[in-house]
Amino acid sequence: MKKGAILGIVIIAVAIAMIISIYTDSSTYASFNDAQKTEEEIHVVGELNKGKELFYKPTDNANYFAFYMVDNDGTECKVVFNGSKPQDFERSEQIVLTGKMVGEEFHASKILMKCPSKYNKDQVEVTESAASSV
Repeated sequence: MKKGAILGIVIIAVAIAMIISIYTDSSTYASFNDAQKTEEEIHVVGELNKGKELFYKPTDNANYFAFYMVDNDGTECKVVFNGSKPQDFERSEQIVLTGKMVGEEFHASKILMKCPSKYNKDQVEVTESAASSV
């Protein structure tokens, strides 16, 4: 075989590998019910259930924050985040969680919040877990 043909095959193989890796890294938004059916980390969109208590006591454990969230399908689930409580969390309009189900709880590794602000329209805050292996 010619060197040009071999080089072309290698370039095509690398391009295919890149496309596959990009496709597997991308994810769509799911519900808590979908999270129970998979072992992979997924994104769940919803709202904070403001009628239930937030669990955060930094004097006992600064890296434990738990709350209840209702996803876009109306399913409520307890969420555990191994990190500190994000600033102005109670004011968030929408929450996007990245994580997976562990038993009956959703363990989040990342929290993205859409917060209302009179100065910055559509301000988004990102908080990541202190422990990356959830």
